[in-house]
Amino acid sequence: MPISKPDLPYADNALEPVISAETISYHYGKHHQAYVNKCNELTAGTPLENADVETIIVEAAKDKGGLYNQAAQVWNHTFYWDSMAPGAGGAPTGEIAAMIDKDFGSFDEFKAQFKAKAVGQFGSGWAWLVKGANGLAVTNSLNADTPLGTDEAPLLVCDVWEHAYYLDHQNKRPDYVDAWMDNLVSWDKVNERLAAA
Repeated sequence: MPISKPDLPYADNALEPVISAETISYHYGKHHQAYVNKCNELTAGTPLENADVETIIVEAAKDKGGLYNQAAQVWNHTFYWDSMAPGAGGAPTGEIAAMIDKDFGSFDEFKAQFKAKAVGQFGSGWAWLVKGANGLAVTNSLNADTPLGTDEAPLLVCDVWEHAYYLDHQNKRPDYVDAWMDNLVSWDKVNERLAAA
């Protein structure tokens, strides 16, 4: 079957006031759907027509052309929606809390590094917490790029394309990143991903 857009794990207004229902309607309802539609259009009639999005990304990464961009944006967005939960955020608990203390020295230092990557991303892109061979690291990626298919296991992502925050925070990306980290990051989901990494 062609790929589809998963349902959000919460109501459209559940992330307010950080992310409004209006932003969700455009970002999830239109942007994410457009990536799904284009990806299916590009794979129709090809050997990837019935492949899952992860397989499409790995195959399309060989040339990182249009199909890669569409499939990676489908996957990145789904990963982003699942990185959040209403009333979440703040300091982590569980295994990820111990790993953050070990690899960054403290949660405050991790938060500072993550915010610096997110805010410092020139243009559109993503800020990631990943687990690699040497432990946790904060990285960023430009446009549609993703760590999926690399040696780094993605654990958390913040979307810093302007359409992710502009209706709610205008040009104040630092305010969006702070509010996102303080109120929406699902550390339960990060711990699930860490256990599977």
